[in-house]
Amino acid sequence: MELNGIKPSQGAKHAKRRVGRGIGSGLGKTAGRGHKGQKSRAGGYHKVGFEGGQMPMARRLPKRGFKSHLLKFNGEITLSALERLNLAEVDLLTLKQAGLVGQLVKNVKIIKSGSLSKAIKLNGISATAGAKAIIEAAGGSVA
Repeated sequence: MELNGIKPSQGAKHAKRRVGRGIGSGLGKTAGRGHKGQKSRAGGYHKVGFEGGQMPMARRLPKRGFKSHLLKFNGEITLSALERLNLAEVDLLTLKQAGLVGQLVKNVKIIKSGSLSKAIKLNGISATAGAKAIIEAAGGSVA
């Protein structure tokens, strides 16, 4: 193989469509832009969501609610997920390694959903009041 012999594989490249080059090309005269109007002219277009001067949909509809950008740092685990984990001590790192919370999560809370039969010690993980009661009843602790 020679450097001057290298070329793209068959079908990888195709010729750019040449518009406005006469009737025989099929894209002569208006060059596929139709007749008149802003979209037919060079440099003429509008921003996304523009509705011709009419009040745009984004401004006609009421705005409600808000989603915190900090939500991605919070995670929650159910009691039944803790049960399946089969560990005596649980902290944030073990939950990440088990794939129960995402890698970005910084705060984890145990919620009361399901049941717990064995004692589990939680390190650096909070729990709801109901979940804490069940964990302590099973002989575990929340630190």
